[in-house]
Amino acid sequence: MTPDDLPRQHELTMTVLMTPDMANFSGKVHGGAILKKLDEVAYACASRYSGSYVVTLSVDQVLFKQPINVGELVTFLASVNHVGSSSMEIGIKVIAESIQEKVIRHTISCYLTMVAVDEQGRPARVPPLQLETPVQKLRFEQAALRKKLRKQAEEESRRTHRNHFAEKPR
Repeated sequence: MTPDDLPRQHELTMTVLMTPDMANFSGKVHGGAILKKLDEVAYACASRYSGSYVVTLSVDQVLFKQPINVGELVTFLASVNHVGSSSMEIGIKVIAESIQEKVIRHTISCYLTMVAVDEQGRPARVPPLQLETPVQKLRFEQAALRKKLRKQAEEESRRTHRNHFAEKPR
């Protein structure tokens, strides 16, 4: 069996034990350690789906709902929500599990945009996303809206930047 024989997988689950080397000064897991894991999970999900090397284009709406403690098992639930010609939005939900207390908490939600690239580093085409369930369709529509709003914000930022530097000093 070759990778081409496998169905395109648009979801990925990864569980990691939070260790003391990930702690910040307050003894909680450092946000930077979690951001690194989020990027790794998004890479794995997008790369597996596209069959290509991928790079991070943007990290959007990282919402740290609750702190994560050292010693907890943290599960990253990733999904390809939207596909463009070479880009993919990866949504990630993060669940922390206190093993001793048997408590499971939703701690983080975020979206990363990954771009498939070829051997020369140019954008590479990715296969279209097959929307089979109502949840997949809803995620796709919400991701398309986020993409549109992100592009509008970028254009507004460019306009503001141009206007700011075009003004003559007083």
